[in-house]
Amino acid sequence: MTRHCAGVAAIAAFVVLAAPPLRAHHGNASFDTSKRVTMKGTVTEWIWANPHCFLKIDARDDTGGVRNWALETQNPTAMTQRGWSRQAFKIGDQVTVVLEAVKNGAAIGRIVSVMLPDGSTLSAGNLPNTTPPGQ
Repeated sequence: MTRHCAGVAAIAAFVVLAAPPLRAHHGNASFDTSKRVTMKGTVTEWIWANPHCFLKIDARDDTGGVRNWALETQNPTAMTQRGWSRQAFKIGDQVTVVLEAVKNGAAIGRIVSVMLPDGSTLSAGNLPNTTPPGQ
């Protein structure tokens, strides 16, 4: 019985010590959290999968060229609790996205909110101030 208790204690200690690094696998370091970017674009793909959902859109940049953006949000379970679904986007939908872009200029960002073609807005809910400017 003593070996069993020691084994359980060792497993519990491992879980407690390993949990913070597992929760902290993503940080804000790569994202420019000091500003939000709003862009209009056309949905090219909606990936509803763990560990993160991704919305891919084509949006025009400052030069008039089109860039395909990969926009991350949370996992399907967390997003379902915020009103999102596997059917939230269709290829070709025109959307307006508020996001935090990565600092290195790549076409990658973290979604704050998305306005759908019908005018309704989905909030990612993982960041403060998720209401798009002007609303």
